[in-house]
Amino acid sequence: MSEEVRLALASGGGVVALETTLVAHGFPPGEGVDVGLESERQVRAAGAVPATVGVLDGEIVVGLTEDELGHFGADARKVGPRDLATAVVQRAVGATTVGGTLAVAHATGISWMATGGLGGVHRGFPHPPDVSADLAQLARTPALVVSAGVKSLLDVPSTVELLESLGVPVLGFRVDTLPLFYAAAGGPPVSARVESAEEAARVARAHWELGGGGLLLGRPPDEPLDDVEPLIEQALRAAHDDGVKGQAVTPFVLSYLHRESGGRTLRANKDLIAQNSRLAGEIAVAA
Repeated sequence: MSEEVRLALASGGGVVALETTLVAHGFPPGEGVDVGLESERQVRAAGAVPATVGVLDGEIVVGLTEDELGHFGADARKVGPRDLATAVVQRAVGATTVGGTLAVAHATGISWMATGGLGGVHRGFPHPPDVSADLAQLARTPALVVSAGVKSLLDVPSTVELLESLGVPVLGFRVDTLPLFYAAAGGPPVSARVESAEEAARVARAHWELGGGGLLLGRPPDEPLDDVEPLIEQALRAAHDDGVKGQAVTPFVLSYLHRESGGRTLRANKDLIAQNSRLAGEIAVAA
């Protein structure tokens, strides 16, 4: 753990966990680091301390430096909650998913996180029988995750139903339906709407006082793309035809979308991650 993060936690300051999978696998080579650094800048601009998480040199690092972040390229191992110990022992460069980052946040006492989109139930379930470990980890981690909803390549309604079964509040930031990542509207109804960072922080604290675990806060993108769904379906068909499965599906689909949209989804993805990071920082400070 970096000294900055340790001191902030010890003094009760706001700390926001950030993942490294989006740095390693969410963007074209060389661009993910800039996205990660911009996320950190947005957290700092809100008055909080960023804690970017990854596995490096046989250690779980909480608060990566800029130089360390540069190690997380496309060859980094994608690390969920189940993979953390193996990545440490095998001294792999491990880029943490939302679930992996939440597991570290749980162990270190970090209560706030920002990301692009949460993992969930894949389309076509139970064929393939694919459900992201993000959901179970969120349910057992007392942390609030700010995202643009659930990854749009997934079965969003089924994911929300599963979150309800797991007791995870799905909140909307000034919206009544869950954002669909690139799109601001069209998702299932949220369990409650909040109007400010302060209200989100109060809801989270009350939830934890009652013994609850994680919460999801959906923030719609400032400049949504409402015409991406047909392209997502094309990308998923291409992944199926190419035999892409499991953890490889998301980076394949994102790359397909960025290429076939002429870079529109790439710009939107960068923007919404920065926006979510800023809001997470504001909530951490308000708490």
